[in-house]
Amino acid sequence: MKCYHGAVLSVNREDKVFEYLVEDQGRIVFVGNELPKMYDSAERVELGEKALIPAFADTHQHFASFSTFQAGLNVMEAESNEEISAMIRDFVKRSANKKTLIAFGASPYSVRERRLISRAELDTVCPDKEIMVVKYDGHACIVNTKLLEKLDAKVKDLRGYHPDTGEMNQEAFFRFSDYISGSLSLPELFRNMQDAVDFMASRGIGLVHTVSGVGFPANADITMEKIFAKSLQNGFQLRVFPQSLKVKVALSRKLPRIGGCFECALDGCFGSHDAAMNEPYIDEEGGDGVLYYSDEKVTAFCKEANRAGLQIEMHAIGDKAFDQATRALKAALDDYPREDHRHGIIHDCLPTEEGIRICRDYHIQMAVQSAFINWKQEPDEYLVSIMGEDRAARLNPLKTFRDNGIVVSFGSDAPCTAPDPIVWMDKAVRNGAEAVTVQDALRMCTYNGYWTSFDEKERGSLEAGKIADMVILSGNPYTAEDIASLKVEELLLGGQPYRSAREKIGGAIARGITSGSKAY
Repeated sequence: MKCYHGAVLSVNREDKVFEYLVEDQGRIVFVGNELPKMYDSAERVELGEKALIPAFADTHQHFASFSTFQAGLNVMEAESNEEISAMIRDFVKRSANKKTLIAFGASPYSVRERRLISRAELDTVCPDKEIMVVKYDGHACIVNTKLLEKLDAKVKDLRGYHPDTGEMNQEAFFRFSDYISGSLSLPELFRNMQDAVDFMASRGIGLVHTVSGVGFPANADITMEKIFAKSLQNGFQLRVFPQSLKVKVALSRKLPRIGGCFECALDGCFGSHDAAMNEPYIDEEGGDGVLYYSDEKVTAFCKEANRAGLQIEMHAIGDKAFDQATRALKAALDDYPREDHRHGIIHDCLPTEEGIRICRDYHIQMAVQSAFINWKQEPDEYLVSIMGEDRAARLNPLKTFRDNGIVVSFGSDAPCTAPDPIVWMDKAVRNGAEAVTVQDALRMCTYNGYWTSFDEKERGSLEAGKIADMVILSGNPYTAEDIASLKVEELLLGGQPYRSAREKIGGAIARGITSGSKAY
């Protein structure tokens, strides 16, 4: 039994701050301002200037991809393509035994040349191994000649095929992504997942919603993520969303939810100029983006999944895609009303007034990435240049969502951004006219995330009876002058200091297969 004394930010319904919290055998047994005498003998933890908060939740992440890219080469902070080339040259030397290499994070907006690295440049530093450099937004890649020749016959007739520069978008990108996914061994992926969980725990995250299904044969990554979730013994939680428009993919794995990006992406993104827009882009490239599916197909999917009792989430970045998503979910709920469905839309970067009304009236939640606000890889000046000041000013309207009673949760979209809830909070409270309060931002990083996967009865706030999944922060975000300066001091899961997920892979896989755990 432990008694924590200091600033206890409960994130309960009233956002109350208490002076004491008592944990016993993994559960919170008391929260309040006057400690009952029965707890006088409990081990005392004095927080001092620190604060105790609920563990964070990341409600949109490509866990298998993030795990893979964490083990690969991250070029996101490079300031030039010349620097990226040097990084790749060193990476090739360090990866002598691998025939296929992956790098991540290239952006034309954060490098001196103001363009993506090219196929020719990749050939110079990596002529003999296949390499795919994934763009920062996770919706495009650049490949070298070695890799292009491997798949050229399969991709040359697909949308997004650009062999001259080596850049692949839309369906061509998905085909290359599928190939890279298939090149990974499952034991290697499992080990990378263990390391990725340890990284996220260092950021205070105790729950991740992972969107899975990125090209592994027979959707092996979906099954693997479920097995991985069941194998964990340290209290870390995963909730798996299969990225599929086939309802049976979720039902056959006894998953209560479906959705994500890739196959469930209704459009592209701003960085690749293919987010679907109601009005054309204003730059010289023009066009109105790419809407991957017809309204009829999306509506049919939503109706089938809703009638099957599944929770649905879909990717929508542009306003045309947002309208398609909200109208399809409305049609599904009109067809078969459900009281507590918790359907959601991911990203929600440019919502329309009509779509916001639907989300308010039909209780559709939003998994938002506040990390995209003032994002170095996709700066504001670029967004203004492609859509104009008016539309750019309407991106990420967090306060509007909140004022309409829409449940907003935050996620990283990792590997697009590194999972870091301190960053999410900091950007949310500095979002201009659409800024939210610190209390709102903390709720969006904690309770709301657990609520969106039906976990709020056990986790997400510091209340008596709940599992003691908690974070000790270096300071109190409610009173801090600079939220960005806060640090995660410790993650406690079930009241215990976080234990590394690293263990022998064979035993972990065997336990995941045989375990009756529902932690997925």
